[in-house]
Amino acid sequence: MGVFIASEALAAGLISRYELAVECRRLLPGVYAPKRSALSTDDRITAAWLWSRRRGVITGWAASALHGARWFDPGAPIEVNLDHNKSPAGVITRRDTLLDGEVTRVRGIPVTSVERTAFDLARGPSAGIAIQRLDALARATGFTAEQVTVVLDAHPRVRGRRRVAARLDLVDAGAQSPKETWLRLLLIQAGFPRPQTQIPVYAPDGYPRYFLDMGWERFMVAVEYDGEQHRTDAVQFRNDITRSEYVDGLGWRRIRVLAGDRRDEIVRRVERAGVLRTGR
Repeated sequence: MGVFIASEALAAGLISRYELAVECRRLLPGVYAPKRSALSTDDRITAAWLWSRRRGVITGWAASALHGARWFDPGAPIEVNLDHNKSPAGVITRRDTLLDGEVTRVRGIPVTSVERTAFDLARGPSAGIAIQRLDALARATGFTAEQVTVVLDAHPRVRGRRRVAARLDLVDAGAQSPKETWLRLLLIQAGFPRPQTQIPVYAPDGYPRYFLDMGWERFMVAVEYDGEQHRTDAVQFRNDITRSEYVDGLGWRRIRVLAGDRRDEIVRRVERAGVLRTGR
């Protein structure tokens, strides 16, 4: 048994009150799951939907997760579109107007469509977080700004809509992590030309051998974010050496950014590599 409504399971004889008290854990009011099972993101989303008595529609980052997006905070509250005055810890209720075509189902759960989900993410208060989440959703679904603009035009009075167009313009499905999104935005904000993402580096047979996180082919400069796995995974580290030798041998200059690197120093390193700032 996965996530379930306790009253329904008891009425159907699927579980006893003793088993409910001893073998299960309460996730939300009236909603339980077996203690032995690890709780996944899908389980948390299902729990929020069941708590709504199957009347709610999953929105926001949780909707993007159902659509296949990655790189979100697994502890963030689940947003549910529901006419409800109070919500328990771990759930945020919204009362947004959802038009025809803006709700679909994923694994049986009502969820905002990809385009509507992107619209809602783009309206968030933090530009950085919004674009990270939009990048992840774009990578998973391939939505376009034009598709989201249709939703934007259909909601002329929704809060935060003025943020949408500018944030959609910065979305890039080539980002493979929130840190890559952060790094790309840093470079744009510093006045560098918008970097291309996932730049192919070709093998002698003409097929891509590697892909660079981001950079500028005309300057032959790449900027890459190296996570902890690049230093703690022996296989990854060995592969990085082979990759570095090949890419460097073709004349690329690579700026490798690590956690803790200062923003101003990253900008200076990119400038020293020969990339001209055009936005100043």
